[in-house]
Amino acid sequence: MTDNKSIVKPYNSGDASKKEEVAEMFDNISKRYDFLNHFLSLGIDKLWRRKAVRQLKDLRPKRILDLATGTGDFAIAALKLNPDEVVGVDISQGMLDMGIQKMKKRGHDKIVKMQLADSEKLPFEDASFDALTVGFGVRNYENLEKGLSDMLRILRPGGKAVILEFSKPKKFPIKQVFGFYSKRVIPFLGKLISKDKRAYAYLPESVEAFPEGTDFETIMTKLGYKEVNSILLSGGIATIYMGLK
Repeated sequence: MTDNKSIVKPYNSGDASKKEEVAEMFDNISKRYDFLNHFLSLGIDKLWRRKAVRQLKDLRPKRILDLATGTGDFAIAALKLNPDEVVGVDISQGMLDMGIQKMKKRGHDKIVKMQLADSEKLPFEDASFDALTVGFGVRNYENLEKGLSDMLRILRPGGKAVILEFSKPKKFPIKQVFGFYSKRVIPFLGKLISKDKRAYAYLPESVEAFPEGTDFETIMTKLGYKEVNSILLSGGIATIYMGLK
């Protein structure tokens, strides 16, 4: 399975890379992102993040990296683990700006640091984090294997990666309901509220193209992650993937 297979981009511009288009898309929707994210998921995304964070409880990580942090919701959820530091990175400065405001407003800015960075080429030393999280971000990577490899590089031995990502339900009636909701309702409301007609049409397209389930676990194992496993959420609408270094 190669990363160039069926590359899906937000705007399908011939000149721009997927990475550039993803950054542009999130810059465009950054001011409405938090509202839309919680509204379109009916608030379930918050429960998913809490469950993902609980997978790190026994590890007691003191330094956590949150990739594709956006406005920092996963980084905030990780504070339940009582870390010394959480670093949130993203390629969208617009999303980070909203996240920085959020951290200051909630008094988290002493622990949560927000930084512009490429998840496929992280500006951190080897083995410098106890744990890492990614929420709905890996399917936006331009080169999935490169991104996953660099994530593994910055984990310390025994460190853990927890990846939360959308998946495709397989059973009736969730499959049919989610299919209609993601392909019809989300693009319509997303366009109406965000004023970006492609951003929320890209969501179901990117989920459809993503190598989910055992395919994704196989990629993680091939790259060197150990004890790879996963947990289905809400009937398969989302999945938590985990792996150790």
